[in-house]
Parts: sequence; structure tokens; C-alpha cells
Amino acid sequence: MMFWFDHGVGGWGWLAMSITMILFWALIITAAVLLFRALGRQREHTHTPAGPAPEQTLAERFARGEIDEEEYRRRLAVLRDAGPASRP
Repeated sequence: MMFWFDHGVGGWGWLAMSITMILFWALIITAAVLLFRALGRQREHTHTPAGPAPEQTLAERFARGEIDEEEYRRRLAVLRDAGPASRP
């Protein structure tokens, strides 16, 4: 019975315990949310997204009138001769 009256935790002790408990649960909840987000996120691809094909870009330039038919055919032949093996 002596513990309750003589050696109990004072006002500052209760305040410290309350703050510690709030910080503890905030840390647990934050860790759970971060873990949930990390596991639920889709994996990002490390390669760069593919842009338009070189032949498509060449055709667009021809359609806009930036190059004439002769240059279009010449460049198209070079692209097709190069093939996919020489592309990065």
C-alpha cells in the first residue's frame, strides 16, 4: 500500500510516459504505412521508355515536308539496311 502514496510517479513522470507512448505508437504506425506503401507499389522499370520508331519519325518528317521523297527513300533504305542489331 505504501507504493501508491509514497513512491508513486509524479506529474512529470506521467507526462513523460504519455509523450513516450504517443511517440512509440506514432513510430509503429508510420513504419506500418511505409511498409504497406513499399509492398503495394508497382516495380519501376529501369530502362527508358521507347520513343517513336526511327522509320515513323522519318515518315513524319516527310509528311511535314521537311525532306523530299528522294531523301526519304535514301534514309529509309539506310535504316532498313542497318537493321535492329545496330540500334542501341
